[in-house]
Amino acid sequence: LLFISTIDNAWWVGENFSTDVWRMCFTNNSVCIAITDQFREYQSIQAVQAAMILSTIFCCVAFLVFILQLFRLKQGERFVLTSIIQLLSCLCVMIAASIYTDRHEELHKSMEYSFEVSEGQYGYSFVLAWIAFAFTLISGAMYLVLRKRK
Repeated sequence: LLFISTIDNAWWVGENFSTDVWRMCFTNNSVCIAITDQFREYQSIQAVQAAMILSTIFCCVAFLVFILQLFRLKQGERFVLTSIIQLLSCLCVMIAASIYTDRHEELHKSMEYSFEVSEGQYGYSFVLAWIAFAFTLISGAMYLVLRKRK
């Protein structure tokens, strides 16, 4: 879910366009414009980009640490390190989605867009980011409770 929500171009969609934290694409002529520092709210977009990338990295690291701890922990010990890393991933995706939720009006009123994008709505990548937040929170809590058994 984190990979899809980070990479796919559907955080904000409209009738003739779709945009995410990387680029904006026009569906009628298949032209994409990268979101660069020329956009007014570029700092907000960069914060969302960084938080989503960190979240994905933390989630992958948590999985690798879980596999490592699965073979290294003694019976009855908890997967605390895995839980901490997974909860960091949860925090990062929450920060990214919260920033985008708070700043979406300013983000889409920028004059650098070729046409009006403020008439759009949240896309499925944005929804997947919030679902990924819930799942990483649940899995982080589960790792904290989980014990290694025979």
